[in-house]
Amino acid sequence: MIPSALYHQAAVANYISAEPLDVMSLFAQAHHENAGAIVLFSGEVRNSHNGKEVVFLEYEAKVSMANKMIGAILTEATERYGLLVAKAVHRIGKVAVSEPAVVVITAAGHRKESYEANEFIIDKIKHEVPIWKCEIFADGKKLWGGNCNCH
Repeated sequence: MIPSALYHQAAVANYISAEPLDVMSLFAQAHHENAGAIVLFSGEVRNSHNGKEVVFLEYEAKVSMANKMIGAILTEATERYGLLVAKAVHRIGKVAVSEPAVVVITAAGHRKESYEANEFIIDKIKHEVPIWKCEIFADGKKLWGGNCNCH
């Protein structure tokens, strides 16, 4: 079976996950015979922020609203960029250093559309979806916010 342009809706009913993200499994589901380009973005937890050691991140979300909004973003990107596949999954809960916190995958006939759509999706998720990030530092301090440093 070849996935349709609305493949993202059937393949990932829940865009928010309390479980670790399996990037390779998500990528394996993103292939399409008409795609000349697949772009995978994995937003990883880094071990420092502004010179302070990060131990882990904690994400919270308004899950039902976040699921609806991410679905709408994927639909908008699919229509705007002519995507063949659009996927996005965001973690909630504790996410360790080097683990993915969010994965966005786009497939299109050509790389330009796939790259542009991928950036469009991650920027909209970071700016609009009710997901909150708390950085936990080695010194025990916490910092909420800082979800996006987009342009």
